[in-house]
Amino acid sequence: MKRGRINISAESQALSPTEGGGKKHKGALGSLFRSASHRQECVQDWGNLPHHVVLQVFQNLSLVDRARASSVCRRWNEVFHIPDLWRRFEFELNQPATSYLKSTHPDLIQQIIKKHAQHLQYVSFKVDSCTESAEAACDILSQLVNCTIKTLGLISTARPSFMNVSQSHFASALTVVFVNSKSLSSIKIDDTPVDDPSLKVLVANNSDTLKLLKMSSCPHVSPAGILCVADQCHGLRELALNYHLLSDELLLALSGEKHVHLEHLRIDVVSENPGQTHFHTIKKKSWDALINHSPKVNIVMYFFLYEEEFDPFFCEETPVTHLYFGRAVSKEMLGRIGLNCPRLVELVVCANGFEPLDDELIRIADRCKNLTAIGLGECEVTCSGFVEFVKMCGGRLTQLSIMEEVLIPDNSYNVEQIHNEVSKHLGRMWFPDMMPTW
Repeated sequence: MKRGRINISAESQALSPTEGGGKKHKGALGSLFRSASHRQECVQDWGNLPHHVVLQVFQNLSLVDRARASSVCRRWNEVFHIPDLWRRFEFELNQPATSYLKSTHPDLIQQIIKKHAQHLQYVSFKVDSCTESAEAACDILSQLVNCTIKTLGLISTARPSFMNVSQSHFASALTVVFVNSKSLSSIKIDDTPVDDPSLKVLVANNSDTLKLLKMSSCPHVSPAGILCVADQCHGLRELALNYHLLSDELLLALSGEKHVHLEHLRIDVVSENPGQTHFHTIKKKSWDALINHSPKVNIVMYFFLYEEEFDPFFCEETPVTHLYFGRAVSKEMLGRIGLNCPRLVELVVCANGFEPLDDELIRIADRCKNLTAIGLGECEVTCSGFVEFVKMCGGRLTQLSIMEEVLIPDNSYNVEQIHNEVSKHLGRMWFPDMMPTW
């Protein structure tokens, strides 16, 4: 304190009127003190910020920081409890003994259920691989009796722990939300034991509002269960499901006059036991009906099959737009894609084998005029064949991800030379990838 007073005194003496330019220096000293006073007033005014400004600040804070900020003053504490701040919430449920991820404190969960359940609109549950975490999520869902949820997401960060919860417990918890919300528009319940009766409850209470339903890997749902959703939820725009739930009847239901235009259809084609899973064939007229009704629909298919299981697919024209092969796929299958997938936009092949795919890629470039993205992993393509493919596609290839070891040098190009030729046809600089980017 003494040092501070000495400095001020010294400064005052230096700015004394007796040393020339007195009025000017005295004005500078006054400005200095006024600036300090203004800063002090600004600090004191933090508690008087408008509610909408403090709300915007709180919305960009983590939950812990929100709680700390609510202790700054009474006004900030009031903002901490206003409904707009609790419309969107993610419950993180992890077991400390098995997970390093943070978890929502139990006391906070109870506070939310008691004080803010009626304010929740966009809710997600993120759980680890422990069954206890999934059961805790179901317990919370069962208590949301006064909610008006619009978006619900159940996410397993590791293996699907919801599948270990008893089906009756899960269905009961989900039914509470389906019955009480009556305004659900988006539901993501992949890898859960949801069943047909639960979907009927969903439809009975939310058929006018449901727009998005993602339920891949839900083994207790039958084709009849998902057909019930399509028949009555005419506003459905996005649907994700496993291939065993896809049927001609479902596609026709999605193509009905009362149904809005479907925007996104994702289909997971998965086989865990080679040779033991039977895959049916969807008729061309069913696909045609869907495209005639929803001409801009994106149809995305993820394949995790063994080579001998591809026979039912792409024998006729199929309006798929995005194709991802997570396991090895044969040259024959890629040849079928070139012949029968004219709407193809994106193609990713993680593995093929040791036979060059020149002819197949050139056919795809020739027939799939909408192709803009391709990724190749453990495959083989000659450098000349690859250059020809890129030349045919030209600048419409916005994403070209090819592993360097895929390219086989030939008489025309080696790996060092190919990037210049490909870059010329793309109209931008391009190099092979050192590792997969998809």
